[in-house]
Amino acid sequence: MIMSPERSIDRRKFLTLAGSTAATVTVAGCGGGGDGAQTTEPGDGADGGDGDGGDGGDGTDDGDGDTEQTEPDDGGGGDVSGTLVYARGDHPENYDPQQTTSGEVAKVTNQVFDTLIQFAPGSGGQLEDALATDYSLDGTTATLELREGVTFHNGEEFTASDFKATYQRFTQSDYDYYLGDENRSGYGPFTLGNWIESVDDSEDYSLTIELQQQYAPFLRNLAMFAAAVLSKAQIEEMGASGDDQVSLGTQPVGTGPFAFDQLDNPNSRIRLTANEEFWGDGPNVANVVFKTIQENSTRVQDVINGDSHVTDNLDSDGFQRADSSGSATLLRKNGINVGYMAFNMARREEFRDRRVRRAVSHAVNTEAIVDQIYQGFATQADQPLPPDVLGHNDDLEPYPQDKDQAQSLLEEAGYGDGFEFELATFSNPRGYNPSPIQTANQVKSDLEDIGLSVNINQFSTFSPYLDYTDQGRHDACFLGWYTDNADPDNFLYVLLDPKVSMDAVPDGQDWVSFDTEGYSTLNVSAWANTDYMEIVREAQQTYDEGERESMYVEANRIAHDEAPWVFVDYAETLRAINEAVVEDSYTVSSVGGPYLNTVEIQ
Repeated sequence: MIMSPERSIDRRKFLTLAGSTAATVTVAGCGGGGDGAQTTEPGDGADGGDGDGGDGGDGTDDGDGDTEQTEPDDGGGGDVSGTLVYARGDHPENYDPQQTTSGEVAKVTNQVFDTLIQFAPGSGGQLEDALATDYSLDGTTATLELREGVTFHNGEEFTASDFKATYQRFTQSDYDYYLGDENRSGYGPFTLGNWIESVDDSEDYSLTIELQQQYAPFLRNLAMFAAAVLSKAQIEEMGASGDDQVSLGTQPVGTGPFAFDQLDNPNSRIRLTANEEFWGDGPNVANVVFKTIQENSTRVQDVINGDSHVTDNLDSDGFQRADSSGSATLLRKNGINVGYMAFNMARREEFRDRRVRRAVSHAVNTEAIVDQIYQGFATQADQPLPPDVLGHNDDLEPYPQDKDQAQSLLEEAGYGDGFEFELATFSNPRGYNPSPIQTANQVKSDLEDIGLSVNINQFSTFSPYLDYTDQGRHDACFLGWYTDNADPDNFLYVLLDPKVSMDAVPDGQDWVSFDTEGYSTLNVSAWANTDYMEIVREAQQTYDEGERESMYVEANRIAHDEAPWVFVDYAETLRAINEAVVEDSYTVSSVGGPYLNTVEIQ
């Protein structure tokens, strides 16, 4: 049974077995378009919720590094004052948590909205109470007791009916205020829709959720940014059609520590004000401003100068500049993420042959990428699941660079004369790929040595790039994923299970097309290995952590051997912080956040 914090596993054990439920049959806590419209870290397509807030990105700002001055007491209430400025590289224009997979969006929405359960800051994924003060999962029944006296920023009282309306808007096509297949993100099905049978909101401060099957990560899913609780009153005010519902993203209303105040798209800025009625800790500043500076060198200088207080997703040079500046600090934490290059088997026949995929994996020098290009802020990956997460297979090793072996595999597969393909890439750094253009050039150079011709297709901004990969238009592409909930299911099922019926995978074939019914475009490789699918689907229904661990170890072995991706890296979570931020008031987290409600500035 999964239960309230004092009854949950301790943090040390959790970091070793992150993402598991309890060893018994329940877990709890007490006092991370159709099935794939993406914008995204948390992530995001395939970027996740980017623990601690996002995945960085490209921007639309001119990169001039203009300043945002501290503004005492001109927003928010109580005795809080000042403006916290968060500099980032991208400026999405829609802040509806149900319409995105973007960590850049999550950085903002995590300040505006609350979830029923949340991740403890800095814990690597330990659950704690939020809008729910007690929760348990027993078999297929989740029971939650809700916090009383909480109000939305529009003055409406929070009750169980708000969560039910949130769930229905995200997943139920027969609901009057359904967001729509074209508008909702791919998070809808795998976070809530695939699992929930019914929601009982008959009592204002109690929820009973019946699941369609046992699903071990369910309580953890309730802490993901995509499970943010919306206001039922706002949902109904937005109108009865999906098109009308889209406007919620420009005026979001939540119960979080900061209220949405201004969306300034021409200047690529967002302003939040303190919620003086917030039920939790803080906020300790009157305002938060998210400003966009696309150019990395300008953005890090902005933090060094004190014109902004926090930034992320810089390249390795930028983080080193911050750390040696004297006026800024580099905060580091082990990340729960993976960076990869995916082969699109639905588009390219060559990639349907495992020997070709393994040949490419042997040719690409991932050791040089992490040591020389990423300058040691990452380690080589060897499987989809990062270390320190339940089911990581410690017996696997990264593919060693061996161009003779790569050439031999190509010849065996009938491609000894090589072939030409496109490699799609984004431009600005993500945490899991801080130097995407250099990385693409490294791959191009390595593959030319074995007779493969790579055409780099570089996107200047991230949202169009995700649309492109979401539609399966790439031959191969760079992507990555930050955990949403620190559970192995969030990597192995979300990214590499196509989520189609087993019967939809033709005999003798390990891929499916993107237009297969139920297909999840978070699986950008189109890989559909039925042995793998059976294991991860059984594991998500298993509550015994030892059994789950064994299953995931085997699933990772299959993924490593079948190589649907070139496994590139596991990256550290890094943030550059100006000295004006009070020491220890900002906590770096690998899952959830950023936790700006506790931040204080001088």
